[in-house]
Amino acid sequence: MTELLKKKCVPCESGIPKLEGPVLQMMLQEVSGWELQGDRIHKAFRLKNFLQAMDFINAMARLAEDEGHHPDFCVHYREVAVTIWTHAIGGLSENDFILAAKIDALSPPK
Repeated sequence: MTELLKKKCVPCESGIPKLEGPVLQMMLQEVSGWELQGDRIHKAFRLKNFLQAMDFINAMARLAEDEGHHPDFCVHYREVAVTIWTHAIGGLSENDFILAAKIDALSPPK
């Protein structure tokens, strides 16, 4: 994961192949707790309370804007569900795993 933290998301255009097979499985092992759901990765973060969940969402939004790669998320009181994929290619790219690793680094202790 530390290698992913050093990288920056780069613009991705349609026509670039999505990650599949062994490469996809290898990338998934680099981000702890993220699950493959079809052509997306997903993780739920359980935080201390609603305000901490909202602080996490705001930090994630700033990070996503800085990376130019934006996840989908949903807040359920103190749980934040995050889903990431590369819209332009209809699947997963290295950018998704870079963002996942950086989101994990933002996550406050439970």
